[in-house]
Amino acid sequence: MLSNALILNTLFFLLMLLANLLLWLFAMPRYVSRRITRFQDDLVNRHYDEVETMYRKMRGWRHDYHNHIQTLKAHMSMGQYEEADAYLDRLEDDLVSVDTVLKTGNVMVDAILNSKLSLIQERNIRVDATAIVPEDIALPDIDLSVLIGNLMDNAMESCTALPENERFIRIYIDVIKQQLYISVTNSMSGRARKRGGRFLSDKQGHHGFGLLRIDDIVAKHRGYLNRQTENGIFATEVMLPLINP
Repeated sequence: MLSNALILNTLFFLLMLLANLLLWLFAMPRYVSRRITRFQDDLVNRHYDEVETMYRKMRGWRHDYHNHIQTLKAHMSMGQYEEADAYLDRLEDDLVSVDTVLKTGNVMVDAILNSKLSLIQERNIRVDATAIVPEDIALPDIDLSVLIGNLMDNAMESCTALPENERFIRIYIDVIKQQLYISVTNSMSGRARKRGGRFLSDKQGHHGFGLLRIDDIVAKHRGYLNRQTENGIFATEVMLPLINP
């Protein structure tokens, strides 16, 4: 027969195992949810800062417009045509850094896309972007911002690990059969890794939560998500219904 001490030890072990299991089942989802919420808040704040920086640059350029005109008039009145031409070249370079690259038709999408495109240019990444989005869209702005922001951030992070001449991102957004179609393709080093059917991130910290947020938003709106990888390429396709299923 088992001794009382052995029985007590076995019961204690089973109780500890049960307590750990309950802790995992009930505490872990709340912990992960808090981490994802904090990640989303950080992401939205970063997006806001990026958009605000871009528009602050644009406002600054417009504020200086009068001074630029006066400088050009001065060069022209003195016959300094080469100096005026050189000044125009410098203005053109400066304007490229603040110009709104895309006008999709949707203010929210314009804001997040153009803030990211500005960062892409700073990282010397070749980009081919086409986007057409209705002004009024039946998707929450916060979800749209988080979704597009994460897709663009992931693409940029993959590209920056490559030499500049190998970096590229292709973006295509349109409405197809009452669904918002988003496609982002980017160059990367090697192939993306998978575990249990899920793609893994090579970046430490919040990057993994970014992938989860994309998954959650697509699932929330009963959309379609497809990720594909081959050597040197990663592609993501998202389709979100614009009407209730």
